[in-house]
Amino acid sequence: MAAQDSAGRAVSARRVTVAVAAAGICSFSLLYAPQPLLPQLAAEFGLDPGAASLAVSMGTGGLAAAVVPIAALSEIVGKRPVIVVSVLASALLGLLLPLAPSYEVLLVLRVLQGVAIAGFPGVAAAYLTELLGRAGVAGAVGAMVAGNTVGGMLGRLVAGGVTEPLGWHGALAVVGGIGLLCALLTVAVLPRSPRRDRDKRSEPLGAQLRAVLSGFRIGLRRPVLWAQYGVALLAMGSFVALYNAAGFRLTGEPLNLSPAVASLVFLCYAMGSVSSATAGRLVARFGRMRCLLMSLALTAVGAAATVASSLAVVIVGFVVFTGGFFAAHAVANGWAAAEAPTSARASASGLYTLAYYLGSSVGGTVGSVVYGHAGWAWLVGTVAVWLGCAAAGVSLLVRRSAPESV
Repeated sequence: MAAQDSAGRAVSARRVTVAVAAAGICSFSLLYAPQPLLPQLAAEFGLDPGAASLAVSMGTGGLAAAVVPIAALSEIVGKRPVIVVSVLASALLGLLLPLAPSYEVLLVLRVLQGVAIAGFPGVAAAYLTELLGRAGVAGAVGAMVAGNTVGGMLGRLVAGGVTEPLGWHGALAVVGGIGLLCALLTVAVLPRSPRRDRDKRSEPLGAQLRAVLSGFRIGLRRPVLWAQYGVALLAMGSFVALYNAAGFRLTGEPLNLSPAVASLVFLCYAMGSVSSATAGRLVARFGRMRCLLMSLALTAVGAAATVASSLAVVIVGFVVFTGGFFAAHAVANGWAAAEAPTSARASASGLYTLAYYLGSSVGGTVGSVVYGHAGWAWLVGTVAVWLGCAAAGVSLLVRRSAPESV
């Protein structure tokens, strides 16, 4: 009997690992697929870079607006149903994007898609903890993060790679098809929530809402948590701002790359997996504060290198910039989770995710406006200021917390 139970748990763990990896690929390939297409959208609809960047920012903005309410809703209706609806709805909306008759309709669909996508990142970690317990969740979370990273890179590479022969309509259709296949795989293999989760939802609605609101109040009271929300907001804003304008930079003077070759810059995302894992190990040796500040500084150095006119130096700059950002994100995200009390851990995670995608939406658009009006060097200067503000926020706010927070 024990052997059967062990085999059953192993099968369940494999199923959930496959399911969340597929959901991550679905969600994040769809979320960022328009990013390498911004020059083509600008040319077709007569837009400047700031207006074109709304094709990305509206999606991440919809996600930011919906992630906290959907996380709260999942405590009432269940986490698996939210994830299933999220991946299916976002994939179907992805297939509708190429059919948009105008840019305004495209933006409305992107907002709706962002709202739909919010159900996965806002709920997945809590679902995995309830399903597998603390002892078994690490591997599944690793698969989820890998799926998120692969999805973000795959959506950009595929869209950028096929835009010349198929146009932006065909590029979005191909990514939408990939998203739908991954969504169907998720639905087919994602296990049901455990009984204890279903029993919890039988509690009175008022008690559930009070527990959710109490968690958010705790998540907003600690200065050290506000420091991490600031890193999420400003570092992610910097990251998306530079990558939103990357297509214009690489296909324009003096580099003059084709859109397919320019989209290869998104291979730099692979550096994120390496740097985030390395940062996690270095925290134990040097402390969170030092690792986070060094990661933010490295991000700024990488951004500065992209001002060069040499393609080789620009690419190295993007690699360093990407590695620094993902290291900072890994440290800040883990710091927020560690500092939040158990009763507020989900709420702190939701608030961090809110700040992260709010930064993506607002920072991405503001950065594109700066680039369109003043050029790449001014964009890099703006990004450096944002990263400096994030570092200053960490230094000032953490000092108001207990020394062991560092």
